[in-house]
Amino acid sequence: MYRKEINERSPIRLLERSIHNGLGKGNIGVVAARAGIGKTACLVQIALDDLLRERRVFHVSLEQPVHRVRSWYDEMFHEVVTAYKLPSPDTARVDVERLRQIHTYVGHSFTIDKLREALRFSREHLHFEPDMIVIDDFPWNEAKASEVKALKALAAEVGAEIWMSALTHREEPVVDPAGIPKPVDQFTPIIDVVVSLVPDSEKVMLRLLKDHGEPVVTDISIGLDPRTMLLV
Repeated sequence: MYRKEINERSPIRLLERSIHNGLGKGNIGVVAARAGIGKTACLVQIALDDLLRERRVFHVSLEQPVHRVRSWYDEMFHEVVTAYKLPSPDTARVDVERLRQIHTYVGHSFTIDKLREALRFSREHLHFEPDMIVIDDFPWNEAKASEVKALKALAAEVGAEIWMSALTHREEPVVDPAGIPKPVDQFTPIIDVVVSLVPDSEKVMLRLLKDHGEPVVTDISIGLDPRTMLLV
């Protein structure tokens, strides 16, 4: 279903080439940004990129109800259809929904054990095994290293990669030599890839801050439309 021109123009292709062909199964990637910059929209675009390549996505939100998460996908899908003139959009939408599951844990009800059980249920009863797990609104300020390690172990166990969002704050000084902001910086030995979203005039710049274990990170700045998270 994934058309050649979408593949060539996707910001995810640029990111994948910069991080040596993607995040990879069993690994954790983080999109870090201040409030309102586009973390959720970016995660949804990353997920849509996989969905349009017929890969399965298990989307977890810790703050938004299912209908709101679904509306994010609807909005982003509409932008992709409009920008790339996707053929047979109705068929593509059905395929996207078939390949995606949404789970929400509002009210601080999320635990890794609950996520593991939800994945087990999906595998055994729905025959759904995700290639990507998206976790939006993870509470990094309250997290422990053991929890992040458990998430990474779970990713390896189910054979999926995990993309997560992280809320940063303007007033927090960046002390990490690679420029990784708080509160993510304390988890960098566990996290594999970190990208940041920074507002720049009428664009949002996506910057790569960590690339697996590479000592030198490719210097990239990808300009995105702040509304659609597509290439400007």
